[in-house]
Amino acid sequence: MANISDKQRDHFMLRGPLSKRGYDWWWHNFTAEDAQTGEQQPFFIEFFVCNPALAEDVPVFGQLPQRKQDGKKPSYLMVKVGWWGEQAGQLHRFFAWKDISLVYDKDLDITAGDCSCSETHTKGRISLTDEEAKAHPEYMCNGGTLEWDIAIDKKIAFHVGYGASKFFQRLNAFEMFWHAEGMKTAYSGTLQLNGREYIVKPETCYGYADKNWGGDFTSPWVWLSSNNLVSKISGKRLNNSVFNIGGGRPKVLGVALNRKLLSDFYYEGKSYEFNFSKFWTLCRTEFTGQETETEILWRVRQETTSAIMEVDIRCIKKDMLLINYEAPNGLKLHNRLWNGGNGTGVIKLYQKKGGKTTLLDEIEAKNIGCEYGEYGE
Repeated sequence: MANISDKQRDHFMLRGPLSKRGYDWWWHNFTAEDAQTGEQQPFFIEFFVCNPALAEDVPVFGQLPQRKQDGKKPSYLMVKVGWWGEQAGQLHRFFAWKDISLVYDKDLDITAGDCSCSETHTKGRISLTDEEAKAHPEYMCNGGTLEWDIAIDKKIAFHVGYGASKFFQRLNAFEMFWHAEGMKTAYSGTLQLNGREYIVKPETCYGYADKNWGGDFTSPWVWLSSNNLVSKISGKRLNNSVFNIGGGRPKVLGVALNRKLLSDFYYEGKSYEFNFSKFWTLCRTEFTGQETETEILWRVRQETTSAIMEVDIRCIKKDMLLINYEAPNGLKLHNRLWNGGNGTGVIKLYQKKGGKTTLLDEIEAKNIGCEYGEYGE
C-alpha cells in the first residue's frame, strides 16, 4: 500500500562533506483562489539552505563577479517564493547562517527573521522592488511583494526506499536525494501578492510538499505531480489518489545512471511504484522532455513486473518560469529550467497479472506541478 511517512528524511542533512558542498531544500506548492474573483492562482514556497560550514556574517552569493577572484562558494538560507501564470514571478530573500535557527536530528523547524517553516506551518514575507532586483543580479529573481501564513497537513507520502536511507545518507551515495513526505498535502491559509489577497483551501489547493538534498543537481531534471485527478472511464474524481515522478540522470557514488525516474501512482489507496532502485521489480523507463515554441511536453512510460504507467503531459510556456538556483559549487548550470504549476495531461495505468495486461484507469490530470531542464541550454 506504501504511503510511508518518514520525517527523518525531512531533517536538516548538511553534515560532513555536504556542510561545505551541499544543499538542502523544502518545497511546497499549491493552488490558491483570488479572494475577490475566485480565480485560481498557483504558488510555491521553498526554504533552500547551502554550505553552512562556509558561513560568513552576511550571505555569500556565488554569482557575484568577485567570486571568480576569491573562489568563495555560496552560503545562505534562500527563502524562495513564486507564482505561475501569465505574470509568473519568483522572489528571493537571503539570510546569513548566524541569523538562522535550524538544528540537526529534529523534525523540521527553520526560522530566520519573520520567515519560518515546519512540518505543519509556514509564514513569512519577501519584498523587493524591480530596481533592487535589477541592481542585484546575484539575487537571481524579480521584484514584488509576497506575504503568506499557511498551515500544512501532509496526507500521502512517497518514500523512495533504501536509496535515501540513513546508510546511503552517510555515504552521500547519491548526488541528489529526494523524499516527498507530502506528495498530497492539504494547505490552508492566506497570501497577499503585491497587495492582492488569495485564500488557500484544503479541498481546492491540490497541494504538494517534498525535499531534495545533496551535493549537486541532476541534468536532465524532471518532476511531475498532481492530485487533481478525474477518471475518464467513470467520470469520478479520484479523491484518494496522487502521482509523483522525479529524476533524470542520477549519480550514484559518482557513476551517472542515464534517464532514470522514481515514480509512484497512489491510486485510490493502492501504490503503483516505478523505482529503478528496487531492481527486483525490473523497472524499465522511457521518457522524453521537449520544448516547442509555446509548450513544454513530457512523455513517460514505465513498466514493472506488476504495472505499466503511460504519462502524456504539457504545460504552456507563458504560464511557466525559468526557475533559478545556483549549485553549492557556485556554478549556475541550469539556465533553462522550466518550472510550472498549470500542467495538464492524461495518465494510463495498467495492471499486469497472470500474463495479462489490463487497463486499470485512464485519468485526466490538471494543476500539475512540472519541471524540465538540461545543463547548458
